[in-house]
Amino acid sequence: MPRTEQQDSPVADQPGQAISASDSGADLRGVSQLIINAVAGVTDIVEDMHRNIATPTSLIGKAPAGRTRGITGLVYRSVRGVTRGVGSLLDVALAQLSPLLPGQPFSPRREALLSALNGVLGDYLIADNNPLAISMRLRQDGLPLELDTAALASRFAGSNGRLLVLVHGLCMNDLQWLRDGHDHGAGVAAELGYTALYLNYNTGRHISSNGHEFAATLERLVEAWPVPVSELLIIGHSMGGLVARAACHYAGQAGQRWPALLKNMVFLGSPHHGAPLERAGNRANLLIGISPYSAPFTRLGMIRSSGIRDLRFGNLLDEDWQNVDGNHKHDPRQLVPLPEGVACFAVAASKRKEPGPRLPGDGLVPVRSALGQHNNSALSLAIPEARQQIVYATDHFALLSSQPVYQALLGWLRPANATGQSRAD
Repeated sequence: MPRTEQQDSPVADQPGQAISASDSGADLRGVSQLIINAVAGVTDIVEDMHRNIATPTSLIGKAPAGRTRGITGLVYRSVRGVTRGVGSLLDVALAQLSPLLPGQPFSPRREALLSALNGVLGDYLIADNNPLAISMRLRQDGLPLELDTAALASRFAGSNGRLLVLVHGLCMNDLQWLRDGHDHGAGVAAELGYTALYLNYNTGRHISSNGHEFAATLERLVEAWPVPVSELLIIGHSMGGLVARAACHYAGQAGQRWPALLKNMVFLGSPHHGAPLERAGNRANLLIGISPYSAPFTRLGMIRSSGIRDLRFGNLLDEDWQNVDGNHKHDPRQLVPLPEGVACFAVAASKRKEPGPRLPGDGLVPVRSALGQHNNSALSLAIPEARQQIVYATDHFALLSSQPVYQALLGWLRPANATGQSRAD
């Protein structure tokens, strides 16, 4: 059945099953860590500016290395020491208070805030062991799935073994597939007989890191599903399409079982060849770093998470970012073809109301990038025109509620015969 709008209250899945309350103590600890580390980060920026101004140097060029010295250096070290000490005391106090704090009811607003925070700072949250970091889970109506055969059997009795997995985009979460009262996943599942499951993950991590984990998650899902899985369908929005492609690549390397069950994969506004806004942010960072007097502020620009930086060119592999400067200007990617034997479909959106020359994108992703087209034929995904769709007067997020997109999905994925092959085949 199609999903209904989420409210700021516990959401029930089946009788007797409700989403657990959030941990207020963990939220407080996570926020306190962010504040303490923010103070330490500002201290570093101020000290760098102080050092660069106090050190004779040219207006253009590389900033001098090292910390300030003498009494000035002692002051900055003292500020850092006090900040770390306060942070440690807060951690201890909040850990002791956590059992006494009431849990907060499940809230889509909290989920949205956490998702945005993880999109911008997700890799940092993991490195800092911050409890606000999102762990990858498959969910349905916000309720995590336990990838255990008995647990899945009790929840999905009568499954026909046809699974649809939806993968959200940057700074988003699985609940946000529901937009303006419509959910592509719920609709496709109801119309075409799939069980819809939703991935929730930390979009601030490298796309390749999420690809590794998503591949392993799908393998566990297939192994634990209570009946043999006969078909797997993946729909990815924005970054989600890149994570799905990375998962296919790494699953093939690991010899996993699930890629043989994958019949169709759909990309909705996925930046296969990058997003201009991330490249613009990178260029601004390079300009700021020209002078040693402004260079300390590049730390603010580098707050962009690994996941966001991967969108500069559409990195999918570990090799695309390992041993590469975070501000690289040239496309470092290795060729990652679409998975063999899988019918792949791409939807691009344009804010323009009708077709025309120099078609603008959806505000975030260019049309050519979303369709997998590239001037370098080696990088082009060569998705057949019959499996492409451009929707007009639509922005990046309206793809999730677009009726033309939904009708395209049904047309592509509706079986033409008993073998389950899509019409586009």
